[in-house]
Amino acid sequence: MNFVRHYLLAIQFFTRIPVTGRLAAWVGYSPAMLRESAAHFPGIGWLVGAVAALGYAAVLLLLPDVAATPLVAAALSTVLTVLLTGAFHEDGLSDVADGLGGAYERERVLDIMKDSRVGAFGVLALVLALLSKVSLLTLLGEVDLELACAGLFVAHVVSRFLPLLLIRLLPHVGDTARSKSKPLAEQISGASLFVASVWLLAALALVFWFYPDVNWLVPVLTAVLAWLWMWRLFSRRLQGFTGDCLGATQQVCELAFYFGLALTL
Repeated sequence: MNFVRHYLLAIQFFTRIPVTGRLAAWVGYSPAMLRESAAHFPGIGWLVGAVAALGYAAVLLLLPDVAATPLVAAALSTVLTVLLTGAFHEDGLSDVADGLGGAYERERVLDIMKDSRVGAFGVLALVLALLSKVSLLTLLGEVDLELACAGLFVAHVVSRFLPLLLIRLLPHVGDTARSKSKPLAEQISGASLFVASVWLLAALALVFWFYPDVNWLVPVLTAVLAWLWMWRLFSRRLQGFTGDCLGATQQVCELAFYFGLALTL
C-alpha cells in the first residue's frame, strides 16, 4: 500500500493529473512521503511515455499517409506531454539556461534561477529543445512508427531516472525554505534508488523484448553522456543542484536518448 501511495503522490507532484477527494485523503502527505515518492519518478515516465506513444501512434494511424504526418504526430505528442506535466521540466530548463547564461558568479546564477521571469537564454533553450525534440521524433516516425513509439516510451523513463543520481551525488543548493523540491534536498536513499532502478530496468527489458534487433544501448549511452555533462556543469558552476536542475537534466537526457536512437537507424 505504501508503494501505491508513494506512486500516487508522485503523480500529484510531477504531473497535472488530479488526485483529489477521498483518494487524496487515503494517499496522505508528509515531507518524508514526498521524498520517498522520488523513487517513482521513472514510474511517472512510464505514464507520460505511454500517453505520448499512444498519441503519436494515433495521429499517424488517423491522418493521411503523407510526408508531413510524422511531423504532426511529433508535435502533438509533445503537446500531450507538456499538458500532462504542466511544462514542469521545461520550466526548469528555461530557468537553468537563464541562470547559467546570464551570470557567472554562483550566487547571482541562483538568484536568476529563482526569478519567475523568462529571459533570452531561457527562451532560446526552450525553442531549441522543442525544435530538436519534434525534429528527432519526426525522423524516427518517418523510418519506423513502432520504433518511434517505443523510443518515446522508454526515453521518458530513462530521462526521469538519471536526475535522481544528481540528488544522490550532489547537495541541494537552492532556497530550501521556499523550494518546491525541498523534500528532495536530502540525499535519496539507497532503497528509493533501488525502486527507481526497478522501474528503469523493467522499461528497458520491455523494449529489449519486443525490439531485440535495435541496439538500445546506444540511446542509453547518449543519455548517460548527457547526464555526465549536466552533472559536471552543476558541480562546477553551482557546487550542487536545485529543483530546476533536475528538470533541465530530464529534458537534456530525453533529447540525447532520441538522438542516440536516431543514430541506430
